[in-house]
Amino acid sequence: MKRIILMAIGLVAVLTFGFVQNTFAQYYYYDDYTYDTPLTFEAGGSIGTMNCLTDIGGNAGVGKKGLVDYRLGNTNFDASAYISAVYKYAYGLRLEATYGTVSAADANLKSVAASTGGRYERNLSFRSRIAELALVTEFYPLYIFVDWSNTNHDPPKISPYILAGIGVFHFNPQAQDSVGNWVDLQPLHTEGEGFVQYPGRKDYSLTQINFPVGFGVKYELTDKINVRAELMWRILQTDYLDDASTNYIDPADYKDLRNGFPQSEVPEADYFYSRNKNASPNPSYNTHTGGIRGDPKNNDTYFSVNIKVGVSFGRESR
Repeated sequence: MKRIILMAIGLVAVLTFGFVQNTFAQYYYYDDYTYDTPLTFEAGGSIGTMNCLTDIGGNAGVGKKGLVDYRLGNTNFDASAYISAVYKYAYGLRLEATYGTVSAADANLKSVAASTGGRYERNLSFRSRIAELALVTEFYPLYIFVDWSNTNHDPPKISPYILAGIGVFHFNPQAQDSVGNWVDLQPLHTEGEGFVQYPGRKDYSLTQINFPVGFGVKYELTDKINVRAELMWRILQTDYLDDASTNYIDPADYKDLRNGFPQSEVPEADYFYSRNKNASPNPSYNTHTGGIRGDPKNNDTYFSVNIKVGVSFGRESR
């Protein structure tokens, strides 16, 4: 992770010094007293909300791909801090650190339990803290396709933009035990990850790469301060954000010494691998070996909606 952070900082530096020779050429500006150089900088932060789409919880029904399974009640708060370099208001490179939480619970489906095909009775739940560092490119169509320095009109103070980038994030799915303590789920191998009985199920890493994409709107509040509204969606390479992905294992596998599972933790693992409230109305969701626990065909995802405030640097007075 340290190497990725250094690479990200290096790329921002390359963008900065690559355009330094143009730094003192007038490009545009805000009013009759201030102008901008081609390369400007920004630092800021944001607050907002974070939500997720995983195998757990969701909306009414048996679980569908995408936003049709979105549940507003799973929303948590998040925050971020960033620095960026922007060239001629058309292209930007942003390094951003984000911290938030994602969570979901089958128990929240109680009011629509009859429609969920056993998801409510499955009774799985999780939360995970998210720590993310992302390098994101910004594209501003109103400046990419229009050269405002060659028109008789002032540049717009409101500018939409689109985003795409790469990030590294750390997560750690947890659930509560019978007395309310939060327990890390990954070490419990709830789906037999790494066990000899399931050679196709590898241990999953808690630090992984993601691909942020999204869009936003930026408003120049003053010559130094701007505000944004932004949606950022993360494309993940894992289906274990919630520690649920495939089928139930045989709980006897925890006692198989070939798996090297600590025998002192067998009772806890047995508790968390299955948390059914009662016999499911859908037999496929029962906890027999091979019964459905999650859907491996679709990876999990998380997303955020934030309000950002940034301070610009690089503007010059006439």
